[in-house]
Amino acid sequence: MKRLNRLLILFVCSIILGISFNLFLLPHEVLSGGVTGLAMLFGLLTPINSGIWLVILNAPIFIVGWMKLGKEFILNSIFSVFITSITMQYVPVSQITEDALLSSVFGGVIAGVAVGLIIRFYGSTGGADIIGLLLTLKRDIPLGGLIFALNSIVVFISGFVFSWELAMYTMASIYIFGIVIDRIHTRHIKLSLMVVTDRGEELKNELIKNLIRGITVMDGQGGYSNTERKVLYTVISRYELTLVKSLITKVDPKAFASINETVEIIGNFRR
Repeated sequence: MKRLNRLLILFVCSIILGISFNLFLLPHEVLSGGVTGLAMLFGLLTPINSGIWLVILNAPIFIVGWMKLGKEFILNSIFSVFITSITMQYVPVSQITEDALLSSVFGGVIAGVAVGLIIRFYGSTGGADIIGLLLTLKRDIPLGGLIFALNSIVVFISGFVFSWELAMYTMASIYIFGIVIDRIHTRHIKLSLMVVTDRGEELKNELIKNLIRGITVMDGQGGYSNTERKVLYTVISRYELTLVKSLITKVDPKAFASINETVEIIGNFRR
């Protein structure tokens, strides 16, 4: 059921992404970024539909992603790209509004929400998404900002092919696109977790069983009650917070937990 729900979300978001391209961006020759932007560019310059170009250009990137990011992620990504490609072929390219700036803003927001959810549910739209995710495995860089940097090359290409005014619309759309992704995809945000509990051993075992994280256990003493307690400390990703809170509440509803955003991590941390 969990797998089915994930595929359903990827399916719906991929359709929304294709619609945002054909109704907001392509009618004004405002491009998305990276490989998707190149596919849109080639679709405008050649008789071949942008959806077909999307598949062709993503093929080599998927091969690298398969080796580095895993089979399930790439299969989800292929599924997402396929649905987006089909959507772009069957949804006609037509204007919702004649205002190019308005289309750039709304297209960037809608595409950013769709891509952010696709990545959050363990998929991608290929291209710069996969390249960005490969780079974030090494460093905690905001994915949206990284994708924005990778995608900027499309802006310069569109400036030479079409006009610099359209290139600036493209830049605005890509910038908004990256900001929205970072509001949804928050894996790069790390949190320091400290829990004071009477059930230290039980909570430690439960956290280790459900997280792939190291945990430091310290002895503590209540300042007023002088009661001996255990203090558990670890660092988690923003995505793991909901699970962790439910585990703490289940094991020890009276536990005291402090959660703070971590600026930087030095040492071994599984990304």
